Amino acid sequence: MTTTERYEQKALISPSALRCFRFPLLLTVFLFLGACSSTTFIYNRLGFLLPWYLERYVDLHRDQARALDEQLEPVLHWHRREELPKYIAFLDSLAVDLEEPLTLEQILVYADTFELAWYRVRDRGLDVLLTLGASLDEEQIDEFLRSLDKQQLKYERKYLDRSDEEYFEDAEDEILDSLEDYLGRLSPEQRAEAKRSARALERSDHVWLRERARWIDTLRQQLARAPGWQEEVRYSIVHWESDLDPDTMALYDRNTLRIQRLIQTVVNTRTEKQDRRLRRKLEGFREDLQLLIEQGD
Repeated sequence: MTTTERYEQKALISPSALRCFRFPLLLTVFLFLGACSSTTFIYNRLGFLLPWYLERYVDLHRDQARALDEQLEPVLHWHRREELPKYIAFLDSLAVDLEEPLTLEQILVYADTFELAWYRVRDRGLDVLLTLGASLDEEQIDEFLRSLDKQQLKYERKYLDRSDEEYFEDAEDEILDSLEDYLGRLSPEQRAEAKRSARALERSDHVWLRERARWIDTLRQQLARAPGWQEEVRYSIVHWESDLDPDTMALYDRNTLRIQRLIQTVVNTRTEKQDRRLRRKLEGFREDLQLLIEQGD
């Protein structure tokens, strides 16, 4: 399973629960962590990799690809200069917080921090994507929408046919993989707590896919590109949560809180060995980020 697929799988457990994993997700988008043994190697080639990823959805003409490269350059420069230092500051703060048991309030603050960082990246990226969207011809728009439809059908076939038992087993696997990535092998008590939390999650894959299908339909209408279409797309992406019905938001929030409490419990019961692994992992991120900043000077 690729890194992207792993985070898509987490979204199918609970889209809102992704906030608990938002810092790794944010790093994945910009650092492709886990995709290569060298974070700095991948980050320094994002100017090549991001257009390559986009072309999985639509084939760009040569002039469009060249224009995309030019538009990405200042965004990547901004991210290296302004955002990476913020990530380092967060890691430094987290290292201090780990000297004492974490509170749920601290984890909520972390989630808000990740969310704001994600919004900043999203907003910069939207400017580039909307400019690119204006340059696509009708055939390319159709190709892009067909790619989204094909991906939606793939998700529905893969996930909606799961039994409840299969859903909970997938949730257990994803939660355990995420925790053990940072802490190493969990104790029997920690694993049991993780499994209990996974079993307590309310199934949300059908809700997520329903909302995704609705968003694709809205995007299809917007990409008719009537006057003002770019602002309509921007609004629907930026304010997607406000369009969710209250029951859906309540479900997401309940699942998010269950995951946050699990993180608090497991981190606060970590052994000395797990603590060393966690700190090595975070310090490794910090060293890579610092090197990336220095390479941009």
